[in-house]
Amino acid sequence: MKKLNALLILATIFCSSLFAQNSNFGKEDALAVLKNAKESVKKHYYDKEYHGINLDEHFKKAEEQIKQAQNAGQLMGIIAQTLIDFDDSHLFFLPPPRMNRSDYGIEFRAHGENVFIQAVKPGSDAEAKGLKPGDRLITINNFPVMREKLWVLRYLFYALRPQPALRVVLQSPDQPERTVDFNAKVIQGKRILDLTNGNQVDLFDYIRQLEEADHVSRHQYEKIGEDIFIWKMPQFDLDENSVDVMFGRIKKCKSLILDLRGNGGGYVDTLKRMITDVFDQEIKIAERNGRKELKSIVAKRFAGNFTGKIIVLIDNNSGSAAEIFARVMQLEKRGTVLGDRSAGAVMESLRYSFQSGMNTIIPYGFSITDADVIMKDGKTIEHVGVTPDEVMIPTAKDLAAGRDPVLAHAVEVLGGKLSSENAGKMFPIEWIK
Repeated sequence: MKKLNALLILATIFCSSLFAQNSNFGKEDALAVLKNAKESVKKHYYDKEYHGINLDEHFKKAEEQIKQAQNAGQLMGIIAQTLIDFDDSHLFFLPPPRMNRSDYGIEFRAHGENVFIQAVKPGSDAEAKGLKPGDRLITINNFPVMREKLWVLRYLFYALRPQPALRVVLQSPDQPERTVDFNAKVIQGKRILDLTNGNQVDLFDYIRQLEEADHVSRHQYEKIGEDIFIWKMPQFDLDENSVDVMFGRIKKCKSLILDLRGNGGGYVDTLKRMITDVFDQEIKIAERNGRKELKSIVAKRFAGNFTGKIIVLIDNNSGSAAEIFARVMQLEKRGTVLGDRSAGAVMESLRYSFQSGMNTIIPYGFSITDADVIMKDGKTIEHVGVTPDEVMIPTAKDLAAGRDPVLAHAVEVLGGKLSSENAGKMFPIEWIK
């Protein structure tokens, strides 16, 4: 896969954080951060062959780049790029938590091979400048917008360097391309995420937290008649008791539509409990391959499980635990998967925390992949994703009109009735004012 050198170029121009804001952070500090990155990978990375990368040569090259760097933005870009070159969804640099964040007023998502604006925040400058759902994004700040590299944009603009404004080239349905400049709302004085507190971290979930700091992220559900239960699950964040409570409601219905579109993953314990509640026997979810022998991921048998029909909805923003759940449904022939191919970001990782500075302490860290996840069929989902049993992708016109043909079709398959217009109104993005 082509290395993402564009990130380094963009970071050279844009990248800044607490490091870049701190004039005391220089090349020696950057070299120390790079050394910690190398030692963390060397000691903890699951693949002793490092994906074919010569570790000494790779980091030596980065050291030389740091010596030639002209500013803190370039230093940050070099550090981030050095880990991105491993082409591993769970190996990446965790920059310091910042006190400021940028609310761009838009949500964008891949549908098929293109990327579209999914929603626009009311009252935002993006809305004032005419951005609308269904607009296809072509470039953001001169960076080409592509499905396979979408996470790079998210990582750059939400984690490494939030911007005060964006320039986008986009295209509305049946309209010519146009260029729009719009301002973000820069919110000061509130730290939104502590990146060095805890052990586990997941790239898609991490970026989702940064992206959705202005969204209400909550589990929602609706019923179609008495037979169809629809659960909109934004993340795998429930404890076992909460999962059981949800299935207590679901068991009153004959069918479940589990909407995992946009679900970036979450806790393994939530995943296991979800699977426990839909099977009547113990299920071996996956093997874990690492440097040492690791236990398999297993969902124990549980009496009183849900036995009805299941349809799982996924899209390109479905990652990690969401992908594993969907794939288990396919492999065990327990349910049907509808929608778009998932993210292909399924590994396990741990967070390793460090700090820089003497008078001003700046925390930072690294997510280091410690295990590959191998499914029951002996294959990995990493870089592959889960291909739905039935691929169904909304069009730009569907997005522009607020329609959701995928959810409507799932209801129809289960014998219910729901128009795509009403399906699109069922779980709108809730913006934090």
